[in-house]
Amino acid sequence: MFVEHPQRVALHNEIHARPFGGVSSPTRCSCIAFHAGEELDEDVRDHFMTFCKRFSLTPPAPDQKYYEAACDGFSVIWERHAEFTVYVFKRMEPFDNPFEDPVINLVPQDWLSETPGQLMVGLHIVVEKTDRTEEEISRLFDHNGLTGSRVLGGTAQIWTDFRLHGDGFGRMLVKDLGMEQLQAGRLVQRLKEIEVYRMMALLAFPMAHCATPKVSEIDTRLSEITAEMASKTQTNDEETLSKLTDLAAQTEEMAASLNYRFSAARAYYRIVQARLNELREERIEGVQTITEFMERRLAPAMRTCQNIGDRLEVLSKRVARANNLLRTRVDILLEAQNRDLLASMDRRVKLQLRLQQTVEGLSVAAITYYAVGLLGYLFKAIKDTGVPINDRVATGIAVPVVLAMIWFATHRVKKALHQADS
Repeated sequence: MFVEHPQRVALHNEIHARPFGGVSSPTRCSCIAFHAGEELDEDVRDHFMTFCKRFSLTPPAPDQKYYEAACDGFSVIWERHAEFTVYVFKRMEPFDNPFEDPVINLVPQDWLSETPGQLMVGLHIVVEKTDRTEEEISRLFDHNGLTGSRVLGGTAQIWTDFRLHGDGFGRMLVKDLGMEQLQAGRLVQRLKEIEVYRMMALLAFPMAHCATPKVSEIDTRLSEITAEMASKTQTNDEETLSKLTDLAAQTEEMAASLNYRFSAARAYYRIVQARLNELREERIEGVQTITEFMERRLAPAMRTCQNIGDRLEVLSKRVARANNLLRTRVDILLEAQNRDLLASMDRRVKLQLRLQQTVEGLSVAAITYYAVGLLGYLFKAIKDTGVPINDRVATGIAVPVVLAMIWFATHRVKKALHQADS
């Protein structure tokens, strides 16, 4: 038998982790999504356990992140993601007005009011086969400007206005023109995901707006410091280094606070684009498609976030280059100072050597003088003993001899010292 990887089964089943059941016309869905990070994971799960207990449902397993079950008169889908939680309530029964008395009204309101996190998405999706006129469809959306298209090879039409209505929910109307139940279910799932991931991607947009003036300020200050460094005027390098360090700290702090949000926005935006491509939209004459609407509204917001992220990255590199330039300049100045210091020390050593040589000459002369003086006394004493000697002549003759001996002795001592040092 093979040795099976411990995660093989889980990884294999991951492709079926979030199945969306079939949908038959007519169907009404109410989708709500709450921004609830990982720190609220336990609260989110406990809250849904309460829902399951109230409707006598078997609760999801501790590691389960997707759950679907039938309740009294409707069904519920619960999805747990890293940053948000999605609830979908479905009801398949005939109706007259698609958006009147939505299925979320069947959900206990006290339970809804205690849902952990902050509401990000509220959306009603209706699937029907009724052949409504354009005027009737417009009336369902309070005569707002509509966005729509034929999708999935012409088997359905989608209509929406991308606006929040009086109940705080958005509206999407799907006209079933021959979809299979599973196909309709996948379409509802895609529409729900487009709205949820669109809103999650847009979380980065306000942060980008707030960061724009700060990034511009850092950019301006960096340009001023760089211009000051490039000028020939004398600058305080220590003060300049302090300014650059401060700018580097601010830039890195902003990058750290925005990087996760911007990265998440890019990932969510890619999912939105993928879901839009899966719709295979065809234009309805005179109506803007959903993809066109997203490209005109969502894409500029994402480009703004991308631009701020790119500017922060460029600023970080510019600050680092300016810092390196300043350090190089300081190093060059230090080397010049060290060179001047060494030259000064060299001149001082030469002066000391000359002084030492002068002192040595004077020392030889002085020692010779005292030595010859002592010899003069010696010659006088010899003369007084009766030895026929001219003490003055002897003293004069002794001067060069003594001088040569002292110089020779001094030279030998210096030579010995040099050999000892080497």
